Amino acid sequence: MDLQGSGGSEERFSSYVEGLASVIGHADWSGPLRDYCTGLMMPCERKSVEPMAAVTAPARTSAQHQSLLHFVGQASWSDEKVLAKVCEMVLPTLERHGPVEAWIIDDTGFPKKGKHSVGVARQYCGQLGKQDNCQTAVSLSIANRAASLPVRYRLYLPQEWADDAARRRKAGVPGEIVFKTKPEIALDQLRWACAADLPRGVVLLDAGYGNHTGLRQEIGALGLIYVAGILSSTTLWAPDPQPLPPQRRPAGGRPPIRPPRSAKHKPVSATELAFALPRRAWRTIGWREGAHERLTSRFARVRVRPAHRNKLYAEEWLLIEWPKGEAEPTKYWLSTLPEDITFERLVDLAKLRWRIERDYQELKQEFGLGHFEGRGWRGFHHHATLCIAAYGFLISEQETIPPSAPRPVAWLPKLALPADCRPRGATDPNRTSHSKLDRNLATQADPRARQSRATMPLLRTKNSAARLAKLVTQ
Repeated sequence: MDLQGSGGSEERFSSYVEGLASVIGHADWSGPLRDYCTGLMMPCERKSVEPMAAVTAPARTSAQHQSLLHFVGQASWSDEKVLAKVCEMVLPTLERHGPVEAWIIDDTGFPKKGKHSVGVARQYCGQLGKQDNCQTAVSLSIANRAASLPVRYRLYLPQEWADDAARRRKAGVPGEIVFKTKPEIALDQLRWACAADLPRGVVLLDAGYGNHTGLRQEIGALGLIYVAGILSSTTLWAPDPQPLPPQRRPAGGRPPIRPPRSAKHKPVSATELAFALPRRAWRTIGWREGAHERLTSRFARVRVRPAHRNKLYAEEWLLIEWPKGEAEPTKYWLSTLPEDITFERLVDLAKLRWRIERDYQELKQEFGLGHFEGRGWRGFHHHATLCIAAYGFLISEQETIPPSAPRPVAWLPKLALPADCRPRGATDPNRTSHSKLDRNLATQADPRARQSRATMPLLRTKNSAARLAKLVTQ
């Protein structure tokens, strides 16, 4: 399906939704599908079910709310089939700007309060930059330098959830879902992409995934090439000294596989290796145009062997970034790209992982990826799938949207929420907070309070009323 063909954006959107409806499985779900995707692309502040119902059907908000709630939370359509259809329809547009260059693995977190939302636990949340209560989902995106598209998306279910039958039953976690680490989920997604025969790309991983030696080995076993971030403490065999061949053992014993080590002949950390490189090893290389100027930094590369568990591994590239002005290198990558690849191309591919950051930024800010308010497994994934579907249509339309137009859509009419609509959890505009009420009363009773507000702020305590009375009687 060529979404850039004849007709306007509205016609292409209808055609796009019809394509999704062809795999949704039930004719009655076509209407809610279109309304949900429309709501996700509307320029409203929050993309949860209740405000989207009010925007897409202001004359029958209550009925629309129930319809969308059932469609996203209960209807048994397949996330995998819809995502595969999105990929099928959007891939031709993406490839018009060049072939697929990368498969990007990453995860994203959603801060959550309480403990009842599926998968919520105290874990690292990238959005907050610290450990906190959140949900985390792992995704696989296909990308080139012009665009990227998530093609797989799955919630990480912590061990405490996977082992709790009561919580699983209440959240509707399918029986076949067992505990898997994030690298294991990522590997499943890569295996699916290979089986689906998606256009091959270099697998890009940050240090959270790339530092897992087992994951890198499995990626190689799938016939894929990777550029994987690693930690500065990762041990490597430098070009000098190279690991010695395993020592032979007497006849009858198992053949040795571990390279011998000694005090003078041992692997070093990535940081030690970086500091030992001569000045001539470092080059300033640019990789893409930024908002104001071309992005550049200092890099060095060297052929190394990983030294994990004393096994002898094949040589691969170690890429190091050390920006000017920094006391030490900031990033390290291992890569199985060919030995004859140019320095510039190696840096360019390593830095292409910024595309996943753009994915998540737009999915969260423009399409409400983190706005789902339900607690169940099915609803969490259905909402994410529809956000990705709406994002896929944006990718297919990006050539038609003027630079000054809103990012989600330029052709949908701007609808406003009904005046009496207040989404669940929103502050009642007719209700004034105690601190604001206190200030207003003080200002009306004594003009001096207006002057004292900057120097004598009223404390928000149970005794604020007494303080107010004392102030206005002075």
